[in-house]
Amino acid sequence: MERLLWCFLVLISFSSVLGQTDLHKKAFVFPKESDNSYVSLKTQLKTPLTAFTVCLYFYTELAPIRDYSIFSYATKEQYNEILLFWPKGKGYSFSVRGREVLFQSPGNTDAPTHICATWESASGIAELWVNGKPRVRKSLQKGASLGTDASIILGQEQDAFAGAFDRNQCLVGDIGDVNMWDFVLSPEEINAVYTGGTFSPNVLYWEELNYEANGEVFVKPQLW
Repeated sequence: MERLLWCFLVLISFSSVLGQTDLHKKAFVFPKESDNSYVSLKTQLKTPLTAFTVCLYFYTELAPIRDYSIFSYATKEQYNEILLFWPKGKGYSFSVRGREVLFQSPGNTDAPTHICATWESASGIAELWVNGKPRVRKSLQKGASLGTDASIILGQEQDAFAGAFDRNQCLVGDIGDVNMWDFVLSPEEINAVYTGGTFSPNVLYWEELNYEANGEVFVKPQLW
């Protein structure tokens, strides 16, 4: 009887880790370099993505030191389906279906930073907004569509589906307010998100987030 009760409690504990969690005013903290600390975000997409917006905050001191991953969305067909990445000395890298464009970095990269990345297949236009300010638009993968069976990872870059992490590309710092839509937000909406709005994210919603934390990852109050 005691063994059955113990198993039941374990199952409850496990399901709560994978359940919906309101992370309002919270952040994931990756306190040290590793190749096994990451957060896997859970979502269910029914149709291929032909447009999206991803917005989030991150805070790290790595910018002048080395490369690091910000947001990694992989499928079994393409592990850089969506990748937001900081390649040291080059600004921000934004990849869709394995193709990359670079955006210049404005100003201080050691402060908490809010970014929004948007892309639409019809025009191939990719945008990156940093702290509410747009960078110059770029052309990226016009006519493409993105897979639905996705592994979405914070804290590491995927060089294979849900794995092949490199500690020299991990994030050391904080990340939070991760929201994703299956359409392109307008400039007015992006600025509203930057100042605290949400506009009902329908792919990933920070206040109703399904996630699984692995390794040394902590949930702490936000510093921004």
